[in-house]
Amino acid sequence: MARLISPNPIALHRFRPCFPITRLAANPQHHRINTRKFQTLACQTNPNLDQKDVSPTEQEKLAVEPATVNTQTTKTTTSSLPQLPNKDVNNKIALVSTLAALGLFLFARLDLGVSLKDLSTTAVPYEEALSNGKPTVVEFYADWCEVCRELAPDVYKVEQQYKDQVNFVMLNVDNTKWEQELDEFGVEGIPHFAFLDKEGNEEGNVVGRLPRQYLLENVDALARGQASVPHARVVGQYSSAETRRVHQVVDPRSHG
Repeated sequence: MARLISPNPIALHRFRPCFPITRLAANPQHHRINTRKFQTLACQTNPNLDQKDVSPTEQEKLAVEPATVNTQTTKTTTSSLPQLPNKDVNNKIALVSTLAALGLFLFARLDLGVSLKDLSTTAVPYEEALSNGKPTVVEFYADWCEVCRELAPDVYKVEQQYKDQVNFVMLNVDNTKWEQELDEFGVEGIPHFAFLDKEGNEEGNVVGRLPRQYLLENVDALARGQASVPHARVVGQYSSAETRRVHQVVDPRSHG
């Protein structure tokens, strides 16, 4: 029996790859696997495979919880801030401080009610002061003089300290008896303090509202017999002696 010899052996090899392809196409199992994988990829709805689905309720909680945390944080910060003082409390404190300062001022000035009348009652008569051999402080004053009343406590304190060494004389400018002394000492404003040595010579004068230290230092210089006083000519706020209300002398022997 004669063999069939193909005139083109290469053509026979070309048909061999078709048989496995035909079997693969005829195999329904392989086709279903490929289709199932394709459907799985096509039906994927969540692009982020690593993130789990979150229900709408949980999403609302996540959206609300940060606001709640912020509110709590704000309340905590507000409660931790120091409370500012109440305006009424500040007003009360200011009022109490003002009243206290005014009370101290009045207490220092009035000194438990020392008045010009008290000073004139305890004053040494002018004629006696010129003859007892002591240095003298002569104060020209008036009952209506506001500065005179204000300085009365200071004069009283100095007088109590030096009354055994120095004469303290009070001359009321409203009394016509002292017209000559007013001209002699050149009194234009009151209170007017004239400082006389033990011979009756004037060493200096102080007029008006001045610190008590000035009066104290001048009196101390007189008490120690110094030739001059440290404050020989000082003028502060005073009341004009030109506005004095002259009256008739009730008692010619009065030194007030």
